[in-house]
Amino acid sequence: MSTDARPRTPALLEAAWAERVRANRDQAERLRESTTGDHYAPISGLFVADPRRTDEPTLDMLRAMAVPDETWLDIGAGAGRYALPLALRVRRVIAVEPSAGMRRAMRAGLDEHGLENVRVVAGSWPESLPLLEPLPAADVSLIAHVGYDIEEIGPFLDAMEAATRDRCVAVLTDRSPASIADPFWPLVHGEERVALPALPDLLELLHARGRETEVVRVQRLPRSFESVEALTAFLRRQLFITEGGDKDRHFRAILPDMIVFHDGAWTLADRPTGLSGIVVWRPASAAERLP
Repeated sequence: MSTDARPRTPALLEAAWAERVRANRDQAERLRESTTGDHYAPISGLFVADPRRTDEPTLDMLRAMAVPDETWLDIGAGAGRYALPLALRVRRVIAVEPSAGMRRAMRAGLDEHGLENVRVVAGSWPESLPLLEPLPAADVSLIAHVGYDIEEIGPFLDAMEAATRDRCVAVLTDRSPASIADPFWPLVHGEERVALPALPDLLELLHARGRETEVVRVQRLPRSFESVEALTAFLRRQLFITEGGDKDRHFRAILPDMIVFHDGAWTLADRPTGLSGIVVWRPASAAERLP
């Protein structure tokens, strides 16, 4: 049996990453029944969280990393799950988010908690980079569960480093968050879900790009929902099926046997386990400035 002995160069790793993202997207498009202009708008409320919460190990570690006089850039900030807590800790946060629904939820949170040190930037990454000039725009840049489905991961990371003065931080899981719906794919669609790149792939790519990384691993908390309706809506969107269709009727028929009420919330009976990783590295520009 022959093996590919070519070095795992950044170019090869980026190409492999892009191929997996395309395969995942092509599968979704082939089986998709539901369409929406803003994928996250109907479920933005699921991503809203109390900025003063103390029950999330990942957030505790991000708070510990943050220095009060720093500016943090949150790329793909969503509804402000991390941008808002960080704004309570640091001088300024720049939150870049492409979804209008998510931005509305984030601004509502900013108003509710009286936070005025967050600049919300509408746009995708890396297209939004020029809006942040002069560069570098932040001491620390953060991607939290962002990147799994980014096809051009090389330019994405290049722009992240260009925007960063001191250090880059990535929070990813060993499998993408959308994998919570993976057990339903063979039952609903008759095929396994194509897996997206995740934490191990990012680490391999960063090392190939010559970056030294520090990694803190924390137990991945199972995703839970306040109601069966919320869990159903989330899974339905991950399966790309339309409410009331034939596949949806089958999905709802098998759902009761696959979910449980646990610790005051609904979750999968066979709850996904694994690890999240908080990865820290210095951008090339910062490394070049070191003596």
